[in-house]
Amino acid sequence: MTSSAPPTLSADAIQRVLFIASAVHIYNIPPLTSNKGYTASAWTAENNKRQIFTARLRAIETAVPLPKDAGESLSTEILLEDPSTGDLFAKAPYTDAGAVEAVLDSSRFFAVRVVGDGGMKATLGIGFEERGEAIDFGICLQECRKVLGLETPSEKKSAAKAKAEAEVKKDYGLKEGQTIMVDIGRKGRRKAGDDDDDGAVAGGSGGGESSLFSIKPPPGPSEKGGGGAMPMLAPPPSAQDVRAEKRRSRGFEPVEKTAAELGFDDGEFGEFQ
Repeated sequence: MTSSAPPTLSADAIQRVLFIASAVHIYNIPPLTSNKGYTASAWTAENNKRQIFTARLRAIETAVPLPKDAGESLSTEILLEDPSTGDLFAKAPYTDAGAVEAVLDSSRFFAVRVVGDGGMKATLGIGFEERGEAIDFGICLQECRKVLGLETPSEKKSAAKAKAEAEVKKDYGLKEGQTIMVDIGRKGRRKAGDDDDDGAVAGGSGGGESSLFSIKPPPGPSEKGGGGAMPMLAPPPSAQDVRAEKRRSRGFEPVEKTAAELGFDDGEFGEFQ
């Protein structure tokens, strides 16, 4: 089946390639005999007897601006082309989900409804050599249905459910009567006297059991059991005391002698004139 050349597009039209596969096998498939769908096993029977040739497949999106800035008109076509010359073999306008149908017994084969000259329609089978390419083609068609508004009832239901779940706003506010307890690392429960204890710690005196510091300050006089001010420390020993202590440690005891024994005047003859 050979289709005529595509119509000339306006200068403002923009085309975008959505998908391309360099090698797709084309089959002349028998008419559909069951409402269940197509099966690829009948196409490939007898050593691919129904295969016509191998074509290049492209999915093209065309956007045509509407007058008076009313948006744009979108359309998508599946093109089957000669891989050597690029000549158009057949095209399938993607106007509804039934334009391309997946078969029942394989993930690599599809039934494509093509439109020829004068609006003549026929259904051809296509088969991808790689399963990955077939999966990408199916995803491309799914995105086209979303953009063109051709989603199936099941797809619309799934999309509506996902949208409703996304719009649900969770309320993290406190309900009436609810409170929040913040743990800042203190051990045990807060006591009534903690405020006074904390103030005492900040001022330099003793703190409570729940002090914020890891090492408690020394207790005050009242906590030792005695009243009054803290006792004063004894003064350090003088140099004379240190020397006397050294003599005693060596076993030397100084002998006390009078001034006369030491040869000094005891003042009997009076003071010097």
